Amino acid sequence: MSDDLVFAMGEFQASFPVDRQYANNHMWAMREGDRYRFGFTAYAVRLLQDVYFLDWSVDAPATLSSGQEIGAIESKKAESTLYAPISGKLLEFNPAVIQDPSAINTDKYVGGWLFEMESNAAVLLSPREYVEQLEAVWEKTQRTIKGQMNTD
Repeated sequence: MSDDLVFAMGEFQASFPVDRQYANNHMWAMREGDRYRFGFTAYAVRLLQDVYFLDWSVDAPATLSSGQEIGAIESKKAESTLYAPISGKLLEFNPAVIQDPSAINTDKYVGGWLFEMESNAAVLLSPREYVEQLEAVWEKTQRTIKGQMNTD
């Protein structure tokens, strides 16, 4: 992954493989034909810290709309609702991650994938566009993180 793009998150560097696309909700997408495999980006994993629980509110197969609620995630830092990154047909969830979500933390770009979808109209970002999006909101994100840390 030497061609990865890197985004500096303070002292931490988040890497983004250039062999895939990215969604606004901080998921990566590996495309194979009309099929996409999704997982959390290094940026999302760093902000969440230690994912330990996933709960899906839909069953595969299912037709999804972009932005549709599909589940929830719990981690050391946050509980969050999960949304479909694109419109299409949900094909399957990663059974290994359902049993043990720790792969999301340790192997986010390979074994820690979340689900697969089929779509012929996916609107996703290039790696460069995704990093530019992160750069544009990083100052606000830092303030939010510091605010959360101050309320603990």
